[in-house]
Amino acid sequence: MEGDKDEDERMVTEKLKERRVQYILQSSHQEEGVELRNLLTTPHFQHTHSFSSMCLCVLCPSQALMQAHDSVAEQELEPDPEERMIQYLGETVKLVRLEKAGDMPLGATVRNEMDSVVVSRVVKGGTAERSGLLAEGDEILEINGVPVRGKNVNEVHDLLMDMHGTLTFLLIPSSQNKTPSHRQTVKGDILHIISQDDPSWWQAYRDGDEDNQPLAGLVPGKSFQQQREAMKKTIVDRNPDSPDYYADEILTYEEMALYHQPANRKRPIALIGPPNSGQNELRQRLLSIEPDRFAGAVPHTTRNPRIHEKNGREYHFVNQLAFEADVAAGKFIESGEYERNLYGTSSDSVRQVINSGRICLLCLHTKSLRVLRSSNLKPYVIFIAPPSQERLRILLAKDGKNPKPEELKELIEKAREMEQAYGHLFDAAIVNGEPDTAFHELLRLIDKLDTEPQWVPSSWLC
Repeated sequence: MEGDKDEDERMVTEKLKERRVQYILQSSHQEEGVELRNLLTTPHFQHTHSFSSMCLCVLCPSQALMQAHDSVAEQELEPDPEERMIQYLGETVKLVRLEKAGDMPLGATVRNEMDSVVVSRVVKGGTAERSGLLAEGDEILEINGVPVRGKNVNEVHDLLMDMHGTLTFLLIPSSQNKTPSHRQTVKGDILHIISQDDPSWWQAYRDGDEDNQPLAGLVPGKSFQQQREAMKKTIVDRNPDSPDYYADEILTYEEMALYHQPANRKRPIALIGPPNSGQNELRQRLLSIEPDRFAGAVPHTTRNPRIHEKNGREYHFVNQLAFEADVAAGKFIESGEYERNLYGTSSDSVRQVINSGRICLLCLHTKSLRVLRSSNLKPYVIFIAPPSQERLRILLAKDGKNPKPEELKELIEKAREMEQAYGHLFDAAIVNGEPDTAFHELLRLIDKLDTEPQWVPSSWLC
């Protein structure tokens, strides 16, 4: 009997999950919601292997659906069998089951507040009062999977009169009984996956929230998230002006592990940012203040050496055929042409700095990040973001620059686009509103690599 009851509850809960997702999507008028609704009407889920615990980094956050299903009960903390706490559109809600005998009323009245249906009174001695599961002020979202938002009091009464036996209510608890809702998962969050039994929805805890999060969260399984992001990418690919146009990978989750850099092999620091955001100035300041600790990678070039230059010190001077052969072999992190000469930074040049025991400082274009991360250099990537438009104007004026307002706006928009398209590759970000403050924050982040382990892709440690 107990097993049948558990199975029945599971089926009811799963049905309500499906209903809630349908309700969210059917009520959405946004393009993404329409596209996602089309996706969910096609069969696309397959079983995956489950395992007990895994750490993932969120590369692209799921939003409406993640809010709809953010939490499930942890086994040892389960409440009464007739009541479950879950998440629905960012709200902590109750899933309540009551037994209604024949035409007997439940002993509760409701009222309308705008389009909401709210419990206005619980009658003493009635089924609702005896159960202790309904309270005045609770908002009713669904009854047996039927959404009631938008229904008037008479429609709800008629709905209840036609229902008998077990009634399942989805409720937003009244304000005095509400549990604070969990923060929405965002890009870069570390999740501890504790169950993959359901291939569509995985149970997870956000790193650092275990003690304050009594309910495990639900996040979309990787296959489902890939389907969703692929659909979004199809829309993006039709627009070459989109900042994501060249982002060819489908972003979901990345398996992570903790890594503490060895004392004699420092991780290279890659500074990323739009023009005039100050990353080059920060790099030069570090190089000049602590030359024994920091160094730049010696670049390659096809131009002729000048009188004072020495091969291997300012540049590695090579001919064009050798340079192009190294590019084809994937030896360069980034390369380009300037005044009909080729320039590039090779992985071997970065490795030479690491082998010397110093920290290699790089200023790179965002498109070079995938190459850098696919190497075995284990980079630490810091995004240098510009401040507000007015503050940026003041800082540039100190350097004798007088950009037009539209140029400042374009620079800030460029930073936003970079963060949107490549933010999942950043380990940290600094807003460069005050050069001294930004410099000390940069030093703090670099020093932290010596004292604290950092999350890195598990593939780096294989």
